[in-house]
Amino acid sequence: MPAEGLSKMVSRPSARRGIFLNAVLFANGVIENTERAREAAESADLVIAADGGARHCLRLGVMPEIVVGDLDSLADDDRRTLEAGGAEFITHSQDKDQTDLELALLAAAARQANKITVLGAMGGRLDMTVANVLLLAHPDISEVQVELWHGDQTAWLIRPPGGTIRGELGDIVSLIPLGGAARGVSNHDLRYSLEDDTLESGPAKGLSNVIAGPRPRIELRAGSLLVVLTPDAA
Repeated sequence: MPAEGLSKMVSRPSARRGIFLNAVLFANGVIENTERAREAAESADLVIAADGGARHCLRLGVMPEIVVGDLDSLADDDRRTLEAGGAEFITHSQDKDQTDLELALLAAAARQANKITVLGAMGGRLDMTVANVLLLAHPDISEVQVELWHGDQTAWLIRPPGGTIRGELGDIVSLIPLGGAARGVSNHDLRYSLEDDTLESGPAKGLSNVIAGPRPRIELRAGSLLVVLTPDAA
């Protein structure tokens, strides 16, 4: 990106200590809904790029505050553009135990982010996609509201005692247990009722439910549930 292009980068509200801090994190996978991604970044207090995710930022006209990773997916020209735009680099060795996305999530949590929206977590490698979804259960971000966005879909984790579902009538809701069985699962305002049920890892009992009322929510006593919300395509 030429130097004059830096002036076209979007500005965001400055994060201030003691208030709700909304972070958006760009990973190096596929971003299908670029308009949704751009709007999220423009309204965020903090934007972090995980290595090659910085290329998404530059393509969308967003300057990340922080770039995290081993930088093996970032071209020299892109790095110079990011440096000229004032991005901070947190560089790690390629011989590390964590993925770049994991390190970026931990960096956002260390900066007291209350909510983290992750874009580009899905891609061509199945192992990386599965590992990225499982990061929602990372113990070091258990107190943070984390969402994965893929196209128009949203995924997040619900722990006991439960939580609300932010969707519209007709939206598809799937409940997938993570880390073992989810017990004492009940739902409200969904088409297919669960009443103090157990959802085991493996069977697909919790998939493809539908929002059927104004206040959809999930209750559970033990375990955790991955919630995947797919907007109604009708």
